[in-house]
Formats: sequence, C-alpha cells, structure tokens
Amino acid sequence: MSKASGAVPGLALASASPRRLDLLRQVGLAPDQVAPADIDETPLRDEPPRRLALRLAEHKGEVARAALNASYVISADTVVAVGRRILPKAETEADVRACLKLLSGRKHDVLTGVAVFAPDGRRASRLVEARVDFKRLSHAETEGYVASGEWRGKAGGYGIQGLAGAFIIEVSGSYPAIVGLPLYETVAMLEGLGYPVGRRWEPRG
Repeated sequence: MSKASGAVPGLALASASPRRLDLLRQVGLAPDQVAPADIDETPLRDEPPRRLALRLAEHKGEVARAALNASYVISADTVVAVGRRILPKAETEADVRACLKLLSGRKHDVLTGVAVFAPDGRRASRLVEARVDFKRLSHAETEGYVASGEWRGKAGGYGIQGLAGAFIIEVSGSYPAIVGLPLYETVAMLEGLGYPVGRRWEPRG
C-alpha cells in the first residue's frame, strides 16, 4: 500500500465469538481489536425474536464503541427461535437437551442482527434471517452431541459448522449468518459508512 493512500482506519469486533472472528478473516477483515461487550441479553417482556436479535447487536456495538473511540466497530447477536419462542444459549446439559428436543424433526429460524458504527457517530444495522430444517434426532444422536460439549454457549444449543451439521436437512438463507455473522451485509454496511474494505486486501510489506 502506498503512503499516499493513508492509514487504514482501525476495526474492532465487539464479540468474543471465535466464529465471528474467523468469518471476518475469511473476507480479509482481521480486526485490530476484539472488544466483547458485557450486556444483559435477557429478552424484554413479549419481545419478538427478530427485535431481540437487532436490539442486542446494536446495544453491544454502543457499549464497545464508547470504550474504543475512533475505531469502526462491528457487533452482532444471533437468536434461534421456533415461532415466537426464543431458545437460550445453552450453558448446561439440561439446556441443550431441551433445545434439541424442540428442534428435532422441525424447521426453525436463525436471526442474526449486525450493526456497524463509524468513528463519526454514524451507524447502520440489519437483521438477516435464515431457516434451518433439522432431521428427527434419535436418543443416541442427542446424547452423543450432548457428550461432545460442542454446544456450550451456542444459541439454540448447536453450531451448524460443527458436529450438528450432520443434523441439517436444508438451509434457506445466509449460511454465514447462521454461523454468526452475515458477511455480505456486514461488508456492505462498512463500505456504506466509508470503511476502505478493499485496502485490507492489499499486500503489505
């Protein structure tokens, strides 16, 4: 990159998710900072899943941005829902068993909110929806997945990019959004707010 082109602005990811970090790196956007935002993710009373996903994504970005000053900030949140029922981020074996019982043999929604904040205060946000069709799980499949521990901390008790990929019959919508970050929408919002995405791809020496 030539000196005349100037420095590339800082980029921060307001998430501790290694999956979101990997997705950004996949498209040449390795963040300069990873700054998880510690917020209350409890749904509001009667809050629909779509509104929850977008609200949490925006709130995480606001909290992270306040601590990061001049960086562009990306924040996201993923919600798994069956109808209006919001599934938890599984933390216990009881959580994941309950999630898998509900998901088994039916379709569900994966809703990912993503927000991008510019240093000058401008912001953009999007909700990206996908539909996932689960096979009917046997007792052995459920218990094998529970024993793997791979589900821990994941929305709906599973990660499509791991062992649970064997449970998926069909996906409609953005695969990266199901993993945790819709790449097309994220890049489009960054570019719309003036972030020089392409300059992250140039060789540096």
